[in-house]
Parts: sequence; C-alpha cells; structure tokens
Amino acid sequence: KETHSMNSNVRTTSFVGRLARRAGAMTSAAVLAGAALVTGAQAEVTIRIASDTAGPPHPAGIAMEILKEKVEAAIPGSTVRIFVSSALYKNAEAIEAMTEGNLEMAWGQFGKTAVIEPFANVVVGPMLLTTPGAIEALDRFETLEMLKKRFNDVHDITIFGTAHLSFYMGAGSGARLISPEDFAGKKMRSMGPAENAMLRSFGSNPTTMAFGDVPPALETKVIDGLLTSLGGWNRIKEQAPFFSIAGVNGIVGDYYYIAASNKWWKTLKPEHQEIIQKILVDEVLPWAKRANFCNDKRLIDKFGTDDPSKPGIYIMNEEEAGKLAKKLGTATSDWIKENTPDAANEWVDKFAEEAKAAVKANPVGSSELEKTDCAKLEPIFQKYTRKN
Repeated sequence: KETHSMNSNVRTTSFVGRLARRAGAMTSAAVLAGAALVTGAQAEVTIRIASDTAGPPHPAGIAMEILKEKVEAAIPGSTVRIFVSSALYKNAEAIEAMTEGNLEMAWGQFGKTAVIEPFANVVVGPMLLTTPGAIEALDRFETLEMLKKRFNDVHDITIFGTAHLSFYMGAGSGARLISPEDFAGKKMRSMGPAENAMLRSFGSNPTTMAFGDVPPALETKVIDGLLTSLGGWNRIKEQAPFFSIAGVNGIVGDYYYIAASNKWWKTLKPEHQEIIQKILVDEVLPWAKRANFCNDKRLIDKFGTDDPSKPGIYIMNEEEAGKLAKKLGTATSDWIKENTPDAANEWVDKFAEEAKAAVKANPVGSSELEKTDCAKLEPIFQKYTRKN
C-alpha cells in the first residue's frame, strides 16, 4: 500500500508538473507573440554553436566570436550563442543533436567525429599534409567532397567548409618529448582514436579527452602530456611547459569542419540563409585560416627555443622527426582501415594520394596564406585576449 501510494503521488506530481510546464510554455509563447505584434520585429534567428575547442584567444574561438558579431549585426533580432570546451555537447554528441534538429551548428573536428561517423577518419593522420599550401588545398579534395555528401546523406548535416587546427600540432608535457623513447610509458591525451594508434606505436598509453578536461588532468597527473595545437598549448603552457613539433602536421593531422543541421537550416528564411552562409564562407573561414597561421607564428616567435632542454616550443630537426616517422610506419593508416567499413579503405588511400600531390604542388613558402601580413591581425588577437 505504501509503495502504491508513493507511485500515485509521483504520477500526480508528474502530471501537475506537466500541466505547469505547458501553461508556462503557453504563457511565454503568448508574451513573445505579443511582443512581435507590438514591435513588428522579424522572427528571431537563434544559433547555438557547439565546439570541443577552446575559446579566445584560440583562433577558432575568436573566429566563432566574429561569426556571432557579424550575424547578429546583419540579422536584427538574431542571437548566436557559443559553447566551447564541450560545454554543451562533445563532438559526436553534437552530430547526433544536429541530426535530430536539437542543435543548429557545430565547429567540429573530423577525428573526434569518427566515433559516430567512421569515414571521418579518412582525412586524419600525421605526416600527410606537410605544407601550409597543401592544408589550404583540403577543401578542393575529392575526399572532402565525399565526406560532405556522406554527412548530408547519412546525418542530415551540411558541411560549409574546413578550418585549420594548427600547422604545428605537437606534443606538450612537463619534460621534452622528441624521440619515441621519450613517449614510452607516458599517459598521453589525444584528440581522437586515430592519434591513439600513433601514440601506441611510440609506446605511450593514450586516452581520448576533450580539451576542457585537460588542465585538471595535467594538474592531478591523470595524464603526463597531451597532443594539441599551438593555440591549445597556449592555454595550458603552465602545466605542460615543453612543447615539441615535428614539422607541419608532423605529429597530428586533423582539421576542423563547420557544419549545420539541415532540419534547422530549412526553417530559415532564404535571405537569412544567404546572409549566414556568406558571412561564414566568404569572411569568417578565410579569416580563421589566416588567424591560425599568424597565431602559430606569433607563439613560435614568443615561446620558441632552439634548446630542447629548455621550456618552450621546440621544432625538431629532420633527423629527429625522421625517427618518429620511422617508428610510426603505417600504424595510423592501418588502424583506420581496420576500424572503418571496407568501403572507406579506398578513401584512406585516395586521401594519401591527394595529400602527396598537394604537398608537391604547394611547397613551403608558395601559398598566399604564408604571405599574410600578421601585423594587421594583432589588434584582433589583443582585443580578444583582453576580453578573456
């Protein structure tokens, strides 16, 4: 009897709660409708952007803030809310939410998305796109067009384009990591399972971890080090003062994508779609790529060192990087082929071919990106550094 009474009370409370929530929702809707009638304002455009990356002064974080400012200025009554460091959704969760129409946009990362979309791993891997110009060519790859189509067909998501993580993805720790022996036995944070394969080939104990969980994990010695971008390292350099780079994309090769839920996108007015797409594709993404290049440069200029025994950013020489490459072998591509559908294997090889051709066609120093006047971007970096 007592149990029956408790269950009845729960059902009654639940029913009353539902009535109250419905009444509240109806009241809120009436207030909003009345406000719209009084002001004659346009229907509000609300965009939530979920990301695993860090906020400003990280270049991707600044780019999202610029997107917010431009959209809100161009569409009266619009609201753009940014959630970084997995504050709203982790990468794979964001894909599910966009598919269901419960999230508008994501500033995602291919490697982190592979747990829900295995084909995303085909563009992941170190020592492939090894020049800035080759990375810049990614948006023109057949491999990327395949991924865009797959995201649309399988997940009901549109990818608008890609952005760069950092040309100098590397390994940070409390001690210098250069040789495979330095990595051996270390507990290392990676950004996705494909990086785990590389770390295991070096003898590390890898764990995939969102960036927001990294600082406390370093402080409590849950991990000994991490793989990240220069922008990410700039946020945790006190906990991991030694940062090692094996050339452009020498340790990690991964890329951002910027995507939207088709369910949400179809609800927008055509003029709003045009405004958002133009701001994103023609203004924000090109700026983000320049900012990423300049952020790498400014951090190396500020924290670079030629002495591996001292803290700071150390760029390995060819011999040092070659030892890592030899130890790595085909571990990454082998892992991707083993952990993706058989139909993805040809795309792993296709991406490697396209990467090799892009590197040959775009040697170091040849891209317009490398001619960016970084002094013009410095006031923006300073602005968002002060804000944060």
